[in-house]
Amino acid sequence: MKPPLSIRARLVWAAFAVLLVFLAGAGWAVQQAYTDSVRGQRFARLQTTIYLLMAGAELNVQGSLVMPAALAEPRLSLPASGLYANIANLDKNEEWQSSSTLGLNPPFVRNQAPGQWHFDTISGSPAAQGDVAAKTGRAFLAASYAVKWSVNDRAAPLVFSVLEDKAEFEKELQAFERTLWSWLGGAGLLLLLTQTLLLRWGLAPLGRVAREIQHIEKGEQARVEGSYPKELAGLTHNLNVLMDQERARQTRYKDALDDLAHSLKTPLAALRASLDAPGELPAMVAQQVARMDDIVVHQLGRAGASGAARFAPQLALAPILSRIRDTLVKVYVEKNLVFALDCPPELTWRVDEGDAFEMLGNVLDNAAKWARSKVSVRIWVDGKRLHICVCDDGSGFADPQSVLARRVRLDEQVPGHGIGLAVVKDLVASHQGVLTFSRADLGGAQIDIVLQAA
Repeated sequence: MKPPLSIRARLVWAAFAVLLVFLAGAGWAVQQAYTDSVRGQRFARLQTTIYLLMAGAELNVQGSLVMPAALAEPRLSLPASGLYANIANLDKNEEWQSSSTLGLNPPFVRNQAPGQWHFDTISGSPAAQGDVAAKTGRAFLAASYAVKWSVNDRAAPLVFSVLEDKAEFEKELQAFERTLWSWLGGAGLLLLLTQTLLLRWGLAPLGRVAREIQHIEKGEQARVEGSYPKELAGLTHNLNVLMDQERARQTRYKDALDDLAHSLKTPLAALRASLDAPGELPAMVAQQVARMDDIVVHQLGRAGASGAARFAPQLALAPILSRIRDTLVKVYVEKNLVFALDCPPELTWRVDEGDAFEMLGNVLDNAAKWARSKVSVRIWVDGKRLHICVCDDGSGFADPQSVLARRVRLDEQVPGHGIGLAVVKDLVASHQGVLTFSRADLGGAQIDIVLQAA
């Protein structure tokens, strides 16, 4: 299968086709307008010649036509000059022809209604035009006018007819046509070259983006670093976001594997120690296998968190908050906790569902784990920021910074792996958010998460 044409080639060929059609149409229109103009000028000259003939024509007492020996138009006196005149006296059945018709038989108009002008182009035919038409195949521009000529109370119908060889007319048109299409062709080539250069300049940013992506694939650079027009700025920014998210995802996979290996050491050590007490082995195996299963599920969920918000759909947070609340009520049923949830049902945010469960689940689980009787959650949107505030009435954080370190637990007596809030910190950072700790009004810990709109 042949590869498709490049964008540059498509634009060049499209521009060439449009330019060709435009120049052809414009050239044809100009040529037709010029032809009509020249033809009109020629007919006007023939009409003027007829007026000259009418000015010189006379009728004698017998009603015969009398013409002067010389006319104001010298071409009528020059044989085969290309301009020919004829006056037909229909009553006397006589004709007068100019000296230019000597030896020729031009196809004059000899019968026409009085008072009417007639302009036409007459093509040569041997039967109609005699030797000059048969030998040369010439065509003529013809003008004629019929009039009733009155002299001494006598009226005679006269038909004035003038022919001009069309060769000069066609030669003038051909000269204009050559000039017109030469200039249009040159202008078309110049415009095509200019368009090609402009397209090359206009598409240059696409080539730079392609080269930068090749450098990224080869590991020579980490991001798209160039400055691009606004039409490409969104594309390059999204490419950088995707690459950052992919690197963050790879980092999470690596951290998850490290945490998984570290978290499994304790259950494995307990199993190894139980080998010396065969009676306790079944219970110990069941306990540690359940614990390892929890660890694996937790780490797989953490590794699968996408950290992508820009391309995620709008997600309603109230149902997720309710599902987490219902789960924690069952997990900490012996504590009989009260969960106060404040989240508008219509509130949505562009966030991956797995990330939402991971962030809200970890902070609520941490609050429920340390709370004495009450956990408060409030979620609201302020402009382009999402605020999440989780409070409990427990003992609070003695050292908030140490909580964010991996595998650091404030109390080894409380079940957990010491990585929940560290995972929340990573996810919040991947969403360009802020995670802070403080003392809650309830007396325990307060965790605030602020996420920026994608």
